[in-house]
Amino acid sequence: MTRYERVAAVLRERIEHGLYRPGDRLPSIRAVCQEMSVGISTAQAAYRQLMDAALIESRPKSGYFVLSGGAPSVLPSVSRPAQRPLDVSQWDQVLELVATQRDDHRLLLGRGIPNLEYATLNPLSKILAGLHRRTELNGFNYDKLSGSPELRQQVAKLVVASNCLLHPDDILITTGCQEALAIALRTLTQPGDVVAVDSPSFYGTMQILKANGLKALEIPTDPQTGISLEALELALEQWPIRAIQITPTFNNPLGYTMPTARKRALVQLAQRFDVAIIEDDIYGDLAFSAPRPPTVKSFDDDGRVLMCSGFSKTLGPGLRVGWLAPGRYRDQALHMKYVSTGASATLPQLAVAEFVAKGYFDRHLRFVTRQYQRQRDVMIQWVQRYFPQSTGISYPQGGFLLWVELPAAVDCVRLNERLAAHRIHVAPGSLFSASGKFRQCLRLNYAFTLTPAIEEAVRCVGSLAGTMVEEALQPLE
Repeated sequence: MTRYERVAAVLRERIEHGLYRPGDRLPSIRAVCQEMSVGISTAQAAYRQLMDAALIESRPKSGYFVLSGGAPSVLPSVSRPAQRPLDVSQWDQVLELVATQRDDHRLLLGRGIPNLEYATLNPLSKILAGLHRRTELNGFNYDKLSGSPELRQQVAKLVVASNCLLHPDDILITTGCQEALAIALRTLTQPGDVVAVDSPSFYGTMQILKANGLKALEIPTDPQTGISLEALELALEQWPIRAIQITPTFNNPLGYTMPTARKRALVQLAQRFDVAIIEDDIYGDLAFSAPRPPTVKSFDDDGRVLMCSGFSKTLGPGLRVGWLAPGRYRDQALHMKYVSTGASATLPQLAVAEFVAKGYFDRHLRFVTRQYQRQRDVMIQWVQRYFPQSTGISYPQGGFLLWVELPAAVDCVRLNERLAAHRIHVAPGSLFSASGKFRQCLRLNYAFTLTPAIEEAVRCVGSLAGTMVEEALQPLE
């Protein structure tokens, strides 16, 4: 341990033991130097490490302060979905959420979009502009069906952080992670097949099931540890499940990260029943602490895990750059890629590859994850302050989405109707279930800058939810 790490460890211990409480001002750099007999650069490096860990913040001309934080006192409950395969519905609600225009004047609190305003994205804009200005027109031509070799090489390097060892040829570039999920499902299934999913589950994947005539078997899911392996095992014994689709790291929407041992056990369970796993890792790089969690794919020794990811949640959804590591199903997946979109757009691939290769991507991730962690804590405080008592709140360790479980009297579809008068929109929980469960739940995004206007919108959501609780308690006349 270096000298600055020892200083940081001492300060961290004092914070964790309550000597410095949330909001407290920490000793000045000079005071730390005097107390611990270190130089100014050592003390500054120690404070930088604590800032990187999102424990403290620097306020110009004021010093360093302990950030507020801590897990919510009430977490969402473990899901109890129907114990049979179901046809997926909810398309009308999904369409309402995703069909908004860029000039939509509503405050969209529930959309799954990262912050696109950070200066760390500026180099990407310059790279894209430079590619457009170059005289050669290679960017206007088809690239390989499997994707740009430059980008596949960079992706292979990136996944090492998740304990994955992939060759560039193991990777297919797709038009966003959504296409990767669609290709994986079409590769493995036929209409009428059953797919096991966590519950709640990403509505985009649920709609792929609907479009391909597949049935969803929702498995009980814990807000901290994820899909129940015990319930999944019983389901595999009872139903002809063709694939297991999960988002095990910084799950959308529930926020959980499956513990490493359970990820390994999931692969072993899939091997025992000879079933494939489709892993959605789109939020995996947005970890609030290093190292980022390993993927399920990292435990795959026989190619049965198809890992889907991309840059929509780390950089921007408009790039439409995703990727798929299909394992033993590569040939079938490549054919599905050809018949769906053919080769993906070339220029965004080249731009992202250059952005990653030059180190801009790592720098961007370090910045945004610090911001997102701070904003998670602020959003949790607002929900605790303004929402009805006994509201359950998730506590994700990465990503930028919060799952909120309100009292049973609150129907978030009806809540959205009331919010329309205030030009506010949330993502109701029923979107994330085949049968429309979780109507008392909603998803919130804390990626955007949390302004007073956002706080007022959260207050409005909580106030209207409280009104619905009070209405339910009134006796019938």
